[in-house]
Amino acid sequence: MTTIAMPPRRISPRRTLRHGLTLAWRNVAQLKHSPEKLLDTTLMPVVFLLLFLYVFGGAVAGDTHSYLQTLLPGLIAQMTFMASMGLGTALNEDMHKGVFDRFRSLPIARSAPLIGSVLGETVRFCVTMTVLVGFGMILGFRFGSDPLSVVAALALAYVFYLAVCWIFVLVGLLAPTPGSVQGIGFILVMPLTFGSSVLMPNIGTMPGWLQAWVKVNPVTHLAESMRSLMIGGPIGDHAWYTLGWAAGIVVVTFPLALRLYSRRT
Repeated sequence: MTTIAMPPRRISPRRTLRHGLTLAWRNVAQLKHSPEKLLDTTLMPVVFLLLFLYVFGGAVAGDTHSYLQTLLPGLIAQMTFMASMGLGTALNEDMHKGVFDRFRSLPIARSAPLIGSVLGETVRFCVTMTVLVGFGMILGFRFGSDPLSVVAALALAYVFYLAVCWIFVLVGLLAPTPGSVQGIGFILVMPLTFGSSVLMPNIGTMPGWLQAWVKVNPVTHLAESMRSLMIGGPIGDHAWYTLGWAAGIVVVTFPLALRLYSRRT
């Protein structure tokens, strides 16, 4: 008589990460067969850069070249929220298709499907950063700091993006339909990305109540960190605030997402 080995009740963090990476590769492989899923990732940053540069450049900085130097790092910060919205939609679609019910029958860590979804989506954000920086350099953007600082800036944006993804994991689990994820996401994204220093580095012209919001907005801290690391200048405490916000987001949303995921599957 053949006995079937039961999976261990508790799975180590190392095996959990391995399971998550395996499922992340599943998402990356889907991009190979459906490259059209990268269209929004490649076109949206280009459209935003052209639109904001030539609409606001002359009014904000006097000329488009000067504005490009401050706009591009800010847009990378903005894209940490914009690019992560697709994660919530894809996760919600998988929930309705029963994909996660199949995962539950496998001897893998309970959190592995969610971790895999987040890690797999980071490929799209890396594409977004590459497109933004590459197209910005074609338009005339130039780095004003050393290569190590530039790498640190992109790494900081990547870390913050990983944290933001868990917000949209939670939205994807809470939303009743994939279509509603976009609506809920825009309600969250608009005040955070546009109510920041992304488009207007000089916040002194804003009303007092808006300045108060912009100063505590995590997107502002990330945008200012990106500008300091990419074009030079004092970074102050912006990077520490960014990392603190990222850690706080994960501490709050990760356990909530796991609990909600356990209830829905």
